[in-house]
Amino acid sequence: MAQFGLENIRNLALVAHNGAGKTSLAEAILFNAKVINRLGKVSDGSTTSDYDPAEQKRSMSISLSMLPYVWQGNKINLMDTPGYPDFVGEVKSAIRVSEGAAVVVCAVSGVEVGTEQIWAYCNESNLPRIIVVNRMDRENADFTKVTEQIQTKFGRKCLPVQIPIGAHTGFKGVVDLLKMKSYTGTEGKEGDVPAELQAQAKNLREKLAESIAETDDSLLEKYLGGEEIGQDDLHKALCKAVVDSKLVPILASSGLQNIGIIPLMDAFVNYLPSPKERGVIIVGGDNKPAKMTANPTGPLAALVFKTSADPYVGRLTYFRVYSGVFSSNSQVWNATRGENERIGQVFVLHGKNQEPVPEIAAGDIGAVAKLNVTATGDTLGVKDKPVKITGVTFPEPRYSEAVYPKTKLDLDKLGPSLAKIVEEDPTLKMHRDATTSETIISGLGEIQLGVAAEKMARKFGVNVELQTPKVPYKETITMQTDAEYKHKKQTGGHGQYGHVVLSLEPLPRGSGREFTEKIVGGSIPRNFIPAVEKGVNEGVQEGVLAGFPVDDVRITAIDGSFHPVDSSEICFKIAGAGAVKKGLTDGKPVLLEPIVKLKITAPDSYTGDIISDLNTKRGQVQGMIPEEGANTIEAIVPLAEVQRYAINLKSITQGKGTYSMEFSHYQEAPPLVIQKIIAAKQAEKEKEKA
Repeated sequence: MAQFGLENIRNLALVAHNGAGKTSLAEAILFNAKVINRLGKVSDGSTTSDYDPAEQKRSMSISLSMLPYVWQGNKINLMDTPGYPDFVGEVKSAIRVSEGAAVVVCAVSGVEVGTEQIWAYCNESNLPRIIVVNRMDRENADFTKVTEQIQTKFGRKCLPVQIPIGAHTGFKGVVDLLKMKSYTGTEGKEGDVPAELQAQAKNLREKLAESIAETDDSLLEKYLGGEEIGQDDLHKALCKAVVDSKLVPILASSGLQNIGIIPLMDAFVNYLPSPKERGVIIVGGDNKPAKMTANPTGPLAALVFKTSADPYVGRLTYFRVYSGVFSSNSQVWNATRGENERIGQVFVLHGKNQEPVPEIAAGDIGAVAKLNVTATGDTLGVKDKPVKITGVTFPEPRYSEAVYPKTKLDLDKLGPSLAKIVEEDPTLKMHRDATTSETIISGLGEIQLGVAAEKMARKFGVNVELQTPKVPYKETITMQTDAEYKHKKQTGGHGQYGHVVLSLEPLPRGSGREFTEKIVGGSIPRNFIPAVEKGVNEGVQEGVLAGFPVDDVRITAIDGSFHPVDSSEICFKIAGAGAVKKGLTDGKPVLLEPIVKLKITAPDSYTGDIISDLNTKRGQVQGMIPEEGANTIEAIVPLAEVQRYAINLKSITQGKGTYSMEFSHYQEAPPLVIQKIIAAKQAEKEKEKA
């Protein structure tokens, strides 16, 4: 693929709620651009962008897919993104490196939850966009109804620049309201406006012309003066209004039937900005944000926006060049990590295929394999003029599962393969829970974690099971007590003797464990005190109620006795552990459960349902903050009740609610809960014995 100047490149994110037909639309675009010679289908897994087996199995996009093509002498880097909310990290990556977005809306379903979420992301980046009302070939497709819905949700700045000719099986093409011409069939054949649509088209054109004139002072004067505004002037003003995010054109299409696609491809080139027209935010040497304009002759500055783990190629790094030229077989400086990075062969990606190229110029997107230190969000450039481009802001994980290897062989490979999966998707995190000894993987939802487990099996041969994580309960005592334990054995030769008296007292929540000693008169020799402490530390790892670690307790060695011959470190270690167990039993033990802070944001209408649900989960609402038709509810809830809250909230709010969760504190569990936990632990032990 030849090099293109800044003004002849379009970096474009194709975004939508799941099921709006983005992938079929992308397939029709590639077919018309002669990149592919037949139209693939999502249903049989033959599309260019859904090449991953997990995507084919589920008939939906999971990863961002690069689909570059050339149209009217311009290179379009089309990024097909997933529509399912679990994979929103891929959407945010695409938006970060795009100058424009095509928001696809289904002509039957209209604006859905995902559409609103994506619109908010585009607003955050102030991204110019167009709206595509797709699936016009579907039964009950209604362009007018969906347009009204779009305007209600997103404002009157969203305006049709086309109207469809027919719908469902009668969908033949579109009328361009600026040119007042029709474009029909798969070839977009130009013709006159059908007689039955002339009155509607004329009326909508007048509204469009008025809205365009309002964005340009000189045109507004002409319009108010009753002058006719030429088509060229309207077109130029519309292009500028789209780039400035003052207007959003609405178009109609059917990706599956390949109708309305050629006018849509023209619109991408005509309305959406090139890299020349939009800068990028960087962090300068003084650590203050600044704006950098694209510069093909400047020093190299490229942002890494995606990393994928491939078992054959190794790590594949996707980057967008903002300044200079990114060359094959070179060295670059990773400004984020302060290290050099060797660059091998540079590629242009076409779905799953890689086309080797000598270099990627400013404004364009490429990929390189096997980088050593570089991760998503890093800036690659030159050492003597380093800049840091502001990376992608990813949502924090909120849904967790415990990862269990299926066999011993899987256990050995678990750590490295998990690390690669997490590196590939920045919305995934993993950690080891020291309290429960489980490996925990956290993400945005159940499907995302299921896909991660499938990828581990397919890419790295590691088979795992995902389970709801164990709750990291703790145990403590509620009253001060003294406990004594004497370890005494007499066998042939040397015997064993260790005698320890401990004082145990409860501490305030969050104090942790303390060990001290107040031994006087040498009742326990100083050299045996560390052994007592070791025994105590081992003894508090498993409490006496249900085997959970003990916390918030001070344990003091106050007395004991020894035998000059039979005493040893091991004897005092055993005595320390025995005394602590006795003390825990006598100190009226209780179970402590972790409490988390929930911050839930959802439309007003769901507030009552959310609070009712929290009440059933032993939650306590701490406060509410109303904001523009939504409510943010702050509550504290036992972790045990909300481990699958991502699924609960989606169900309660039809996917319109979001939440964040963070650890707050430990508190004493109610007696009924304690009984249930002890019974469950007992059943677990019986099962292990069997």
